[in-house]
Amino acid sequence: MRLPVVLRDAARDEFDESFDWYDAQRVGLGSEFAAAVQQVFDRIAANPRIHQVVIDDVRKDVVRRFPYCIFYRPHADRVEVIAVFHNSRDPAVWRSRT
Repeated sequence: MRLPVVLRDAARDEFDESFDWYDAQRVGLGSEFAAAVQQVFDRIAANPRIHQVVIDDVRKDVVRRFPYCIFYRPHADRVEVIAVFHNSRDPAVWRSRT
């Protein structure tokens, strides 16, 4: 059973800003970023407990080809994305959302 993936507002903002940044670097690169993130969403929707817990009940998956991680919390009825997070940022930012 695939669960719906729901992004918190902060995660949606991070995704949108990253998409725009990549698209400004090269036409189409934003779409490639979005596709890579969608692959993560598809994996965690299909098997939300596949990844290790990193803090409390939050888990992490890595976006292939881009320096991003997706931090998420599985629930019985959905997967809640807490952050679409660039690896160079201070982890305290996403941790504050837990």
